Amino acid sequence: MWHNKSAGKKGFALLVDPDKINEASLDELIRLASDAKVDYILVGGSLLVSNRLDACVQQIKAGVNIPVILFPGSPAQITASADGLLYLSLISGRNPELLIGQHVISAPLVRQSGLEVLSTGYMVIDGGAPTTVSYISNAAPIPHDKADIAVCTALAGEMLGLKLIYMDAGSGAKRPVSVDMIQKVSENITVPLWVGGGITQPEQAYLHCKYGADVVVVGNAIEKDPTLIREMCAAVHSVPVKI
Repeated sequence: MWHNKSAGKKGFALLVDPDKINEASLDELIRLASDAKVDYILVGGSLLVSNRLDACVQQIKAGVNIPVILFPGSPAQITASADGLLYLSLISGRNPELLIGQHVISAPLVRQSGLEVLSTGYMVIDGGAPTTVSYISNAAPIPHDKADIAVCTALAGEMLGLKLIYMDAGSGAKRPVSVDMIQKVSENITVPLWVGGGITQPEQAYLHCKYGADVVVVGNAIEKDPTLIREMCAAVHSVPVKI
């Protein structure tokens, strides 16, 4: 079900925050996602104050046959209704709770859920604005122009056995992760590379994939203009497959 880096095919993931969408808007988003052939739907947020996670996942599952993956901001954000879970270890930071501490707490619940677990090296990249994840994690992001730090961090994550690397400029970033950083990280790892944050135009999504992202994740821009889904997906899926 998941994208394999060696296959060369690019994927588009729509990020849905249950706190920012109601049932009617979600139905419309599901329709647009189906028509555009979205590859994955990520569900989650840094806080989730509305307690609508499970209802949101069930509504998506009832309306479309697209894999639904949890993108949790805390161990409490678990529901067995989803297909998979990005089990995030914040390898760009130095907060032990987000490297392993919260995982120890959540491991029994995750095992009982039956979810497919995707161990993920989560790297927060400076997007030009403070982000919720940086504030809550009390961890500084990797500087936008320090591709060497990103490469070494991603390499360490892969060597530790993590199954994918996710570079995120954060929700509402003023600028996305640079294509230079994406290219250098992609060239140095063999696991899939997911990239999100600050992607507001189809051209940016295309370039992210052209320079090495295997999956791009977009949330904020589509919250503002859901019709962007079709153009974003088309741009990602138009990137030539490298053989």
